[in-house]
Amino acid sequence: MNVLCIHFTERGYNNTMKLFEELTQLFGPSGYESQVRKFIKDRVASYADEAIEDAIGNLILVKKGYGEHKKKIMLSGHMDEIGLQVIKVEDNGMIMVKSLGCSWIYTTYQSRVQFKNGVIGVVASRVRPENLEGKFTNLYVDIGLSSKEEVLKYVDIGDTAIYMGSYAELPGNHIVAKAIDDRVGCYMMMETLMQQQQAYNDVYYVFSVQEEVGCRGSKVTAARIQPDIGVAVDVTPGMDRPGDLEGNNTVGAGTAVKYSDTSVICDEYLVETMVNICKRDNIPFQKDVIYVGGTDASSINLSNYGVKACAVSVVTRYTHGPNAIVSADDINASIRLLRGFIDFDFEF
Repeated sequence: MNVLCIHFTERGYNNTMKLFEELTQLFGPSGYESQVRKFIKDRVASYADEAIEDAIGNLILVKKGYGEHKKKIMLSGHMDEIGLQVIKVEDNGMIMVKSLGCSWIYTTYQSRVQFKNGVIGVVASRVRPENLEGKFTNLYVDIGLSSKEEVLKYVDIGDTAIYMGSYAELPGNHIVAKAIDDRVGCYMMMETLMQQQQAYNDVYYVFSVQEEVGCRGSKVTAARIQPDIGVAVDVTPGMDRPGDLEGNNTVGAGTAVKYSDTSVICDEYLVETMVNICKRDNIPFQKDVIYVGGTDASSINLSNYGVKACAVSVVTRYTHGPNAIVSADDINASIRLLRGFIDFDFEF
């Protein structure tokens, strides 16, 4: 029998959106997520029964369930964002960088970036824009100085930078900001933990590291937790604008229940359960099938001799750049789905 017993505390809209805004503006490229981890721990660790930080920087917040037949559910949203890392400073002050994660070269060109110490630069090109040819080595960061000696007073080899992209609310209940991938997943998990005082199942809220460079954080946390169910809480690309990938995903059409991507085919029973929860609770939803990209669901799925895996996603325009757009309505629908899912009595 399926049981739904939701116990939650409603929070004001302005408070929750302020939390999301603060998350998007934190510094946290892959491998350098400490600022994000501290922020999340300070805000919501008190709602959990146990807090664990592992050796590579994952944060695991454990909330025990009340169910007689409860499962261990691992929710995974990654803290890291797309970034750049300095590999060389040339004699003329040009700062050569590599991408931490998949940066779109045409999005990166002429974007402002900020180093951890606050220094701001602009991504420029060695060649004319039409000749970039997709080569990241054609780009460099310009901080306004013209010699290696001057630049090294501010930026050194190994320093990391992130896109600058302020948070703003757009018409139609939309939001634009940097790092929505995947601070929106972190935000939804934080809200679920705060709203759902206790669920039927044991829930492991994993705020993972280094997803953008190979889902590394979720691999080790899945090995530690050995969950019965893994759920990636992430974004998925919008497909409703010219130049997008072809497909069904539409910003504003509801939470996205993942069926498959290039890295995972989601468990049929879990997908069916999510769809049924959405129908039962009148949660707007759409079916997410994409032919590029992946999430932490992939590494959880292949851990511990195999784990049932699925994903709850927010459709996002212009991801992996400084100006991603999402719908606040889709975010709230996703939180409602997560609350229903962790409170479900699974039959396996």
